[in-house]
Amino acid sequence: MRKTVVKYGLISGGILAVLTAIHVPLVMNGTIDMSYGQLIGYTAMVLSFLAVFFGIRSYRESTGGAITFGKAFKVGILITLINCAVYVIGWEIVFWGFIPDFGDKYAAMALDKMRAEGAPAEEIAATEKQMASFKEWYKNPFLNVGITFLEVFPVGLIVTLVSAAILRRKPELAPA
Repeated sequence: MRKTVVKYGLISGGILAVLTAIHVPLVMNGTIDMSYGQLIGYTAMVLSFLAVFFGIRSYRESTGGAITFGKAFKVGILITLINCAVYVIGWEIVFWGFIPDFGDKYAAMALDKMRAEGAPAEEIAATEKQMASFKEWYKNPFLNVGITFLEVFPVGLIVTLVSAAILRRKPELAPA
């Protein structure tokens, strides 16, 4: 199981890291609108987590074609955790090394968008206050890691649950 989990976890994490490394700079420099950036980001996550499905299926086939929901879930969640670890490590490298002003840029983009859409001044002020808190949280490495992990883990958990449910298979009984 370890070989399958590591292999598919690294594939999954690598896919997500590469897609994120392409997508984030395009959002930050304005090539891709911020509202589409989140859609693209979560789409990249789902695509990377397809490796969970294929990892569970590979493990099932290597063990005789049968797998319980529990075992499939275990394989899938371990792949998910490796993906999340790769994503968090990748984001921390990108954030601290290349875009330490991410919070400022993200806040400015969000507020500019609200102003362009004609949002009321009270709503803009409230969002500005939230963004100030967000920027402070993001400066703390532990909170940064936690927030980053929580961006991706729920998607992996859902994909793991669905994959385990789809791929579970009882062993075939030998004819009497």
